[in-house]
Amino acid sequence: MFDEVSGRYDLLNGVLSLGQDRTWRAALARAVPEDAHTVLDLCTGSGVSLGGLRRPGRLVIGADVSLGMLAVAAARMEPTGWAPRLVCADGFRLPLRDDSLDGVTIAFGIRNMRPLADALAELARVLRSGGTLAVLEAAAPAPGPFAPLHRLYLRRVVPLAGRISRDASAYAYLSRSIFAFGPGPEFEAALERAGFARVAHRRFMFGATHLWVARLAPGGDQNVAPAEPGIVQNARVARRSGVNLPSGGGPAAAEWRAWTGVQLGLSIALTAALVWGLRAFINSGPDLPLADWQRRIAWWLLAGGAIGFAVRSVALLTRLRGPAPRG
Repeated sequence: MFDEVSGRYDLLNGVLSLGQDRTWRAALARAVPEDAHTVLDLCTGSGVSLGGLRRPGRLVIGADVSLGMLAVAAARMEPTGWAPRLVCADGFRLPLRDDSLDGVTIAFGIRNMRPLADALAELARVLRSGGTLAVLEAAAPAPGPFAPLHRLYLRRVVPLAGRISRDASAYAYLSRSIFAFGPGPEFEAALERAGFARVAHRRFMFGATHLWVARLAPGGDQNVAPAEPGIVQNARVARRSGVNLPSGGGPAAAEWRAWTGVQLGLSIALTAALVWGLRAFINSGPDLPLADWQRRIAWWLLAGGAIGFAVRSVALLTRLRGPAPRG
């Protein structure tokens, strides 16, 4: 089914999320600790979430059962530097050793993994103790004033939008799977039973989408039998080879500082231009053929613009004087 819809999958995701899905995925990536060396993006699909996870010194693995979706992901990736590795794999039997991952992310895929208990048990097997699991998922309507509108959207709008894909039935399935997943409490209970401790929970678009962040507690459920030795690999390459996440130096940091400096220069120039314009307007304003309401609007635009760019200049200067971001 996912092979069939892979061509327009990202387009429809953007339409159905009202253009917010990339913002949500960015929040998902930020939930992964910066010092995580090995991160799996399960149900990676077309690989939209992989870019946000990429860091120098970090091994990122994108796994999906759909070869069609992985082909789209491979076509969009730049195979340079610390590029993510793509794997066609069954999420219930991952080709990774026990305790080999520092983090796992899943965006809009956990509802497709049933039985859920088995899926979470497999994730508990490959995550190290204290490892992070971040799940972004569409949820069924919860009781509240927006529930009728949310229900109408899922039952009518989502299947209708799916008609522009090659397989409209896939989006009818999407609607059914969201209702089957539930509004969230059932998933949280399943996390706890699997040995995960929830550390954060965010709602987007009035609860239509949720982000759960959990950590695997010591002694979490790891009763699933490990994969056969002949098909496993050790994902913890970076840590064993002594590669550590950089502290913000090198060409990437120099490029970041140069670009921030350019933005700072432009912001200062605009601030100065707006201040000069405001001064000229105050001095010659009475002579301009403008109505009173037009004068007020012009004054507020010039003053507001000058203040806004002055604040931005201070923020950019503070950022430039601080450490460069990692990655």
